[in-house]
Amino acid sequence: MKILILNGPNLNLTGKRDPKVYGKISFEELEKMIKEKYPLVDVTLFQTNHEGEIIDKLQSEAEEYDGLVINAGALTHTSIAIADALESVKIPKLEVHLSHIFSREEYRRISMLAPYCDGLISGLGMNGYLVAIQYLYARYANR
Repeated sequence: MKILILNGPNLNLTGKRDPKVYGKISFEELEKMIKEKYPLVDVTLFQTNHEGEIIDKLQSEAEEYDGLVINAGALTHTSIAIADALESVKIPKLEVHLSHIFSREEYRRISMLAPYCDGLISGLGMNGYLVAIQYLYARYANR
């Protein structure tokens, strides 16, 4: 099974940026955790600070995978373009947020992407990614 984890702006700073909100674990550490917990899952992590690169990745590669996990960062709340790209991706996909977006500022409570994903995981920190992989793995195994 192959899963693409697609991360947007500022997520390269995870582990450094406001640890009370985003946690202390870096994505390098998360990648190690994933490999230990799910050794049979081929996971690709991709991070960019550019909206167009997210769209390009969705359009060109997403359907080469069996599942998608997306955390578009702040673009979650503003990008109709990413929402449109997600709508055309026909693999199982989950939206993940490190922080509990529904308990934060009003503008962060709206996700443009959620209607085009199978589900949304918010507020579990890096564990949200592990839960997403568990869901995608179970769905893949039971198809």
